[in-house]
Amino acid sequence: MIHLAVRRVNPEHLELFREWMAQLNGPRREEALATLDDEGCSHELAVLVEGPDGPLVIYAMEVESIEKSRDAADSSTHRIDKEHRAVMDKAVGERPSLEKLLDLHR
Repeated sequence: MIHLAVRRVNPEHLELFREWMAQLNGPRREEALATLDDEGCSHELAVLVEGPDGPLVIYAMEVESIEKSRDAADSSTHRIDKEHRAVMDKAVGERPSLEKLLDLHR
């Protein structure tokens, strides 16, 4: 299952957010991949879009079950997950309204 989330990025914390994503995709990649294993996630992708009302992050995850993935993340003992939550709480804001237009899968 693909899970998609869109959130506003607080402009004052945009560089913090970028730096954190660079850590996850760089020197802390193996730590981040270990958390994906625990969450039943085979692929995670985040893209930044400059919207008319400021930056948005579009987050896509391919997971076995979004509920199981969230439960695993919430109960994680990985240090990197605690740090991730702290950065996300600071840098990422509200969810804009979304309208799902297409969801095709077998």
